[in-house]
Amino acid sequence: MTEYDFWKIFPRMPKKVTIGDITVRDGFQHEEKFISTAAKIYYLEELIFAGCRNIEVTNLGNPHLMPQFRDAEELLAHLRSDDFRKRCGKRGINYDDICLTAITIRESAVDRAIELKKKGLGPDRLLMMVSTEEQHHFANSGCTLPEYWKEVERSTKKCNDAGMKMCGTVSTIWGSPIGGATDMRDAVEFSKRWFSIGAHDVEHADHDGSASSPDVYRYFSMILDEIPNTDLHIAHFHETKRVASASVLAALQAGITHFEATMGGLGGQPANFLDDCPVKGTGEYYYRDPRYVGLITLEDTLVQIDEMGIEHGWDVDRLLQLGKQLEKTVGRRLRSEAIMNGRTAKEGHREYARPGLAELKKKLGESREQKFPSQ
Repeated sequence: MTEYDFWKIFPRMPKKVTIGDITVRDGFQHEEKFISTAAKIYYLEELIFAGCRNIEVTNLGNPHLMPQFRDAEELLAHLRSDDFRKRCGKRGINYDDICLTAITIRESAVDRAIELKKKGLGPDRLLMMVSTEEQHHFANSGCTLPEYWKEVERSTKKCNDAGMKMCGTVSTIWGSPIGGATDMRDAVEFSKRWFSIGAHDVEHADHDGSASSPDVYRYFSMILDEIPNTDLHIAHFHETKRVASASVLAALQAGITHFEATMGGLGGQPANFLDDCPVKGTGEYYYRDPRYVGLITLEDTLVQIDEMGIEHGWDVDRLLQLGKQLEKTVGRRLRSEAIMNGRTAKEGHREYARPGLAELKKKLGESREQKFPSQ
């Protein structure tokens, strides 16, 4: 007999997930105009009020390279303020449930985070990033892989000693925009190495939309066979071929419970232009058209998971309204379909009904629910 129960077919698939937001960091880093500090604060607050508990706030790297984040300390100071804590309390939000993450690609940024921690402004969690394909890794960090592993080992110890968590990102799992095809087994070994040096969790990243759903399922099945605790793994997908929603489904089927995304599908390689001035960023862009670069959209992913009946803790309608506001902030139409079309309406759209159906059925002697001829 054919089995139709999704959870029996995929017994590892969760019934509850955590969806983090990385709009203000990963999303805005790709924008070629400065997003005001006031706007960043607004979206950080509203995302938390809408249900986000794991949120990337900023990048603590050199603001000369990425001036989009020159207001990093101001953002953290706001989120650590007594006023914001009180506003969370009034909404029934336990402030201690919120995890603030900052990106610290190099050791100098980790040192900066530690100084902020001493001032009471530090993030809860840092993130460093390694790519299995060395050319991509070099483009992001300026280091060789062996050189960088030494740096992250020192940095992770510093981070843990200061009372913060370290997230180790593993990138180019399913391919590299520079070096091409990669071996997923390398990413499994990289993940194990992160945990061996003290990382709290690992972000498994598809940074250029290379992933296909069969390989996503294979990879996360491999990971969970080696490291079964699902709380240790975050799935991070980019959208370049309109197939990332299939990757989300494949990760769910494999058993992954933690995801992250950006509103509107913003994000990608750090901008090398800001307002009217060229900046260093990470060098030349490695894509042809910026319209096809970015992450999975938070709005669409949340609607997808919500309509599967999986618990997520977000106020979906509030987030969809926030997504509409974000389009005004960045000044263009973004990639979320859900902010335009919403969730599937169980009650339908009665305003589109053509008049006369009830009268016609009555005239023909048909009952209200009749679907087939009575004879």
